[in-house]
Amino acid sequence: MSFKQSFKPLIGINAEFKSAKKDAPAYSYLAAGYYDSIIQAGGIPVILPPLTELSDLECVLDQLHGFMLVGGPDLDPRRDGFMLHGAVRAMEPRRESFDRMLMDAIAERRMPVFGIGVGCQLLNISQGGNLYLHIPEDLPTAIPHKDPQDPAHRHGLTVVSKSIMERVYGDGEIRVNSMHHMAIDDLARGFRVTARCPDGVVEAIESTREDWFAMGTQFHPEAASASALDVRIFEEFVDGVKARAGELRMVA
Repeated sequence: MSFKQSFKPLIGINAEFKSAKKDAPAYSYLAAGYYDSIIQAGGIPVILPPLTELSDLECVLDQLHGFMLVGGPDLDPRRDGFMLHGAVRAMEPRRESFDRMLMDAIAERRMPVFGIGVGCQLLNISQGGNLYLHIPEDLPTAIPHKDPQDPAHRHGLTVVSKSIMERVYGDGEIRVNSMHHMAIDDLARGFRVTARCPDGVVEAIESTREDWFAMGTQFHPEAASASALDVRIFEEFVDGVKARAGELRMVA
Protein backbone atom coordinates (compact mmCIF):
# COMPACT_ATOMS: atom_id res chain seq x y z
CA MET A 1 0.00 0.00 0.00
CA SER A 2 1.39 3.41 -1.00
CA PHE A 3 1.92 6.35 1.35
CA LYS A 4 -0.99 8.24 -0.22
CA GLN A 5 -3.34 5.28 0.23
CA SER A 6 -2.45 4.55 3.87
CA PHE A 7 -1.85 8.08 5.15
CA LYS A 8 -4.68 9.93 6.92
CA PRO A 9 -3.92 13.66 7.20
CA LEU A 10 -4.82 15.75 10.22
CA ILE A 11 -7.19 18.50 9.08
CA GLY A 12 -7.80 21.43 11.40
CA ILE A 13 -11.28 22.95 11.56
CA ASN A 14 -12.31 26.22 13.22
CA ALA A 15 -15.72 26.59 14.85
CA GLU A 16 -18.49 29.07 15.51
CA PHE A 17 -18.37 30.96 18.82
CA LYS A 18 -21.07 32.54 20.96
CA SER A 19 -20.21 34.84 23.85
CA ALA A 20 -21.75 34.48 27.29
CA LYS A 21 -25.20 35.90 28.00
CA LYS A 22 -27.13 36.32 31.21
CA ASP A 23 -28.73 32.89 30.95
CA ALA A 24 -26.01 31.01 29.05
CA PRO A 25 -22.23 30.54 29.16
CA ALA A 26 -19.93 31.18 26.21
CA TYR A 27 -19.61 28.17 23.93
CA SER A 28 -18.30 26.93 20.57
CA TYR A 29 -20.15 24.66 18.17
CA LEU A 30 -19.75 23.09 14.76
CA ALA A 31 -22.18 21.50 12.33
CA ALA A 32 -21.40 17.79 12.05
CA GLY A 33 -21.37 17.97 8.25
CA TYR A 34 -17.96 19.62 8.32
CA TYR A 35 -16.07 16.96 10.26
CA ASP A 36 -18.12 14.07 8.88
CA SER A 37 -17.18 15.14 5.34
CA ILE A 38 -13.48 15.17 6.24
CA ILE A 39 -13.75 11.74 7.88
CA GLN A 40 -15.55 10.26 4.85
CA ALA A 41 -12.90 11.73 2.54
CA GLY A 42 -10.11 9.99 4.44
CA GLY A 43 -8.89 12.71 6.78
CA ILE A 44 -8.87 13.09 10.56
CA PRO A 45 -10.60 16.29 11.74
CA VAL A 46 -9.08 18.33 14.58
CA ILE A 47 -11.39 21.06 15.89
CA LEU A 48 -9.73 24.22 17.23
CA PRO A 49 -11.18 26.64 19.79
CA PRO A 50 -10.66 30.39 19.22
CA LEU A 51 -7.12 30.71 20.55
CA THR A 52 -5.78 34.14 21.44
CA GLU A 53 -2.00 33.62 21.35
CA LEU A 54 -0.25 33.24 18.00
CA SER A 55 2.43 31.05 19.57
CA ASP A 56 -0.26 28.61 20.73
CA LEU A 57 -1.80 28.55 17.27
CA GLU A 58 1.57 27.95 15.62
CA CYS A 59 2.18 25.04 17.98
CA VAL A 60 -1.06 23.41 16.83
CA LEU A 61 -0.51 24.13 13.14
CA ASP A 62 2.88 22.42 13.38
CA GLN A 63 0.99 19.17 13.99
CA LEU A 64 -1.55 19.56 11.17
CA HIS A 65 -1.37 18.81 7.43
CA GLY A 66 -4.20 21.05 6.23
CA PHE A 67 -7.03 23.28 7.40
CA MET A 68 -10.69 23.84 6.59
CA LEU A 69 -12.26 27.24 7.33
CA VAL A 70 -15.97 26.83 7.97
CA GLY A 71 -18.91 29.07 7.18
CA GLY A 72 -20.74 31.31 9.59
CA PRO A 73 -21.86 34.92 10.12
CA ASP A 74 -20.39 37.84 8.18
CA LEU A 75 -16.92 39.33 8.45
CA ASP A 76 -16.98 42.88 9.84
CA PRO A 77 -16.07 45.14 6.87
CA ARG A 78 -14.77 47.83 9.23
CA ARG A 79 -11.74 45.63 9.90
CA ASP A 80 -10.82 46.01 6.23
CA GLY A 81 -11.45 49.75 6.02
CA PHE A 82 -15.05 49.68 4.74
CA MET A 83 -18.25 51.05 6.26
CA LEU A 84 -20.65 48.70 8.05
CA HIS A 85 -23.64 47.83 5.86
CA GLY A 86 -27.03 47.41 7.51
CA ALA A 87 -27.41 43.88 6.10
CA VAL A 88 -24.16 42.66 7.69
CA ARG A 89 -24.61 40.29 10.62
CA ALA A 90 -21.07 40.27 11.96
CA MET A 91 -19.63 37.23 13.68
CA GLU A 92 -18.52 37.42 17.29
CA PRO A 93 -15.33 39.50 17.62
CA ARG A 94 -13.47 36.67 19.37
CA ARG A 95 -14.09 34.28 16.49
CA GLU A 96 -13.25 36.87 13.83
CA SER A 97 -10.00 37.86 15.54
CA PHE A 98 -8.99 34.21 15.75
CA ASP A 99 -10.05 33.41 12.18
CA ARG A 100 -8.03 36.31 10.78
CA MET A 101 -4.96 35.35 12.80
CA LEU A 102 -5.46 31.74 11.70
CA MET A 103 -5.78 32.66 8.02
CA ASP A 104 -2.62 34.78 8.14
CA ALA A 105 -0.69 31.92 9.77
CA ILE A 106 -1.97 29.42 7.19
CA ALA A 107 -0.98 31.70 4.32
CA GLU A 108 2.44 32.40 5.81
CA ARG A 109 3.32 28.70 5.91
CA ARG A 110 1.43 27.87 2.68
CA MET A 111 -0.59 25.22 4.47
CA PRO A 112 -3.25 23.53 2.30
CA VAL A 113 -6.58 25.22 3.02
CA PHE A 114 -10.22 24.92 1.99
CA GLY A 115 -12.55 27.82 2.82
CA ILE A 116 -16.33 27.38 2.78
CA GLY A 117 -18.81 30.28 2.76
CA VAL A 118 -17.34 33.05 4.88
CA GLY A 119 -14.16 30.94 4.99
CA CYS A 120 -13.85 31.40 1.23
CA GLN A 121 -14.45 35.14 1.63
CA LEU A 122 -11.77 35.36 4.34
CA LEU A 123 -9.30 33.50 2.11
CA ASN A 124 -9.89 36.13 -0.59
CA ILE A 125 -9.70 39.12 1.76
CA SER A 126 -6.55 37.91 3.49
CA GLN A 127 -4.73 37.84 0.15
CA GLY A 128 -5.78 41.33 -0.93
CA GLY A 129 -9.23 40.85 -2.45
CA ASN A 130 -12.48 42.42 -1.29
CA LEU A 131 -16.19 41.69 -1.06
CA TYR A 132 -19.61 42.85 -2.16
CA LEU A 133 -21.33 43.61 1.14
CA HIS A 134 -24.89 42.98 -0.05
CA ILE A 135 -25.60 41.33 -3.40
CA PRO A 136 -29.16 42.74 -3.84
CA GLU A 137 -27.72 46.28 -3.74
CA ASP A 138 -24.26 45.81 -5.24
CA LEU A 139 -25.46 43.52 -8.04
CA PRO A 140 -29.16 44.37 -8.53
CA THR A 141 -29.47 42.14 -11.63
CA ALA A 142 -28.21 39.06 -9.76
CA ILE A 143 -30.57 36.19 -9.03
CA PRO A 144 -31.46 35.52 -5.36
CA HIS A 145 -28.56 33.89 -3.49
CA LYS A 146 -30.39 33.50 -0.20
CA ASP A 147 -33.95 32.56 0.67
CA PRO A 148 -34.80 32.92 4.40
CA GLN A 149 -37.80 30.64 3.86
CA ASP A 150 -35.82 27.92 2.09
CA PRO A 151 -32.46 26.82 3.56
CA ALA A 152 -32.12 24.42 0.60
CA HIS A 153 -32.33 27.23 -1.97
CA ARG A 154 -30.26 26.31 -5.04
CA HIS A 155 -29.00 27.90 -8.25
CA GLY A 156 -26.99 26.88 -11.30
CA LEU A 157 -23.21 26.73 -11.45
CA THR A 158 -20.85 27.19 -14.39
CA VAL A 159 -17.41 25.65 -13.87
CA VAL A 160 -14.09 26.54 -15.49
CA SER A 161 -12.12 23.91 -17.37
CA LYS A 162 -8.91 22.43 -15.99
CA SER A 163 -9.91 23.17 -12.41
CA ILE A 164 -10.78 21.26 -9.25
CA MET A 165 -14.43 22.13 -9.86
CA GLU A 166 -14.31 20.54 -13.31
CA ARG A 167 -12.79 17.37 -11.83
CA VAL A 168 -15.65 17.26 -9.33
CA TYR A 169 -18.60 18.08 -11.58
CA GLY A 170 -17.50 17.35 -15.14
CA ASP A 171 -19.96 18.42 -17.85
CA GLY A 172 -23.70 18.91 -17.61
CA GLU A 173 -26.13 21.02 -15.64
CA ILE A 174 -25.00 21.69 -12.06
CA ARG A 175 -26.95 23.15 -9.17
CA VAL A 176 -25.59 23.99 -5.72
CA ASN A 177 -27.07 25.34 -2.51
CA SER A 178 -26.96 29.09 -1.91
CA MET A 179 -27.26 30.89 1.43
CA HIS A 180 -25.23 34.10 1.25
CA HIS A 181 -25.76 37.84 0.73
CA MET A 182 -22.06 38.78 0.51
CA ALA A 183 -19.73 37.62 -2.24
CA ILE A 184 -16.28 38.08 -3.72
CA ASP A 185 -15.84 41.34 -5.64
CA ASP A 186 -12.17 41.90 -6.51
CA LEU A 187 -10.32 38.58 -6.60
CA ALA A 188 -7.05 38.31 -4.70
CA ARG A 189 -3.83 38.05 -6.68
CA GLY A 190 -2.58 34.50 -7.03
CA PHE A 191 -6.11 33.09 -7.35
CA ARG A 192 -8.50 32.34 -10.16
CA VAL A 193 -12.27 31.94 -10.28
CA THR A 194 -13.20 28.33 -11.03
CA ALA A 195 -17.00 28.49 -10.77
CA ARG A 196 -19.66 31.17 -11.08
CA CYS A 197 -23.39 31.41 -10.83
CA PRO A 198 -24.88 32.22 -14.27
CA ASP A 199 -25.40 35.81 -13.03
CA GLY A 200 -21.63 36.17 -12.65
CA VAL A 201 -21.36 35.87 -8.86
CA VAL A 202 -18.18 34.02 -7.85
CA GLU A 203 -18.89 30.62 -6.34
CA ALA A 204 -15.44 28.94 -6.22
CA ILE A 205 -11.77 29.98 -6.32
CA GLU A 206 -8.42 28.23 -6.20
CA SER A 207 -4.79 29.24 -5.92
CA THR A 208 -2.60 29.55 -9.01
CA ARG A 209 0.59 29.40 -6.93
CA GLU A 210 2.62 26.23 -7.35
CA ASP A 211 3.62 26.27 -3.66
CA TRP A 212 0.12 26.63 -2.22
CA PHE A 213 -2.87 24.30 -2.48
CA ALA A 214 -5.72 26.63 -1.53
CA MET A 215 -9.35 26.56 -2.60
CA GLY A 216 -12.71 27.96 -1.58
CA THR A 217 -16.42 27.56 -2.30
CA GLN A 218 -19.13 30.11 -1.60
CA PHE A 219 -21.69 27.31 -1.51
CA HIS A 220 -21.75 24.66 1.22
CA PRO A 221 -20.81 21.11 0.16
CA GLU A 222 -21.04 19.94 3.79
CA ALA A 223 -24.69 20.92 4.27
CA ALA A 224 -27.69 18.61 4.26
CA SER A 225 -28.81 20.33 1.05
CA ALA A 226 -25.60 19.30 -0.75
CA SER A 227 -25.57 16.66 -3.47
CA ALA A 228 -23.48 13.49 -3.73
CA LEU A 229 -21.28 15.28 -6.27
CA ASP A 230 -20.69 18.19 -3.87
CA VAL A 231 -19.14 15.78 -1.37
CA ARG A 232 -16.46 14.97 -3.93
CA ILE A 233 -14.96 18.40 -3.21
CA PHE A 234 -13.77 17.11 0.17
CA GLU A 235 -12.13 14.14 -1.52
CA GLU A 236 -10.26 16.53 -3.82
CA PHE A 237 -9.17 18.60 -0.83
CA VAL A 238 -7.98 15.65 1.23
CA ASP A 239 -6.15 14.21 -1.81
CA GLY A 240 -4.44 17.58 -2.27
CA VAL A 241 -3.41 17.64 1.39
CA LYS A 242 -2.01 14.11 1.07
CA ALA A 243 -0.05 15.08 -2.02
CA ARG A 244 1.46 18.08 -0.26
CA ALA A 245 2.35 16.00 2.80
CA GLY A 246 4.00 13.46 0.52
CA GLU A 247 6.10 16.20 -1.10
CA LEU A 248 7.25 17.48 2.30
CA ARG A 249 8.02 13.93 3.40
CA MET A 250 10.29 13.42 0.39
CA VAL A 251 12.12 16.69 1.08
CA ALA A 252 12.62 15.75 4.74
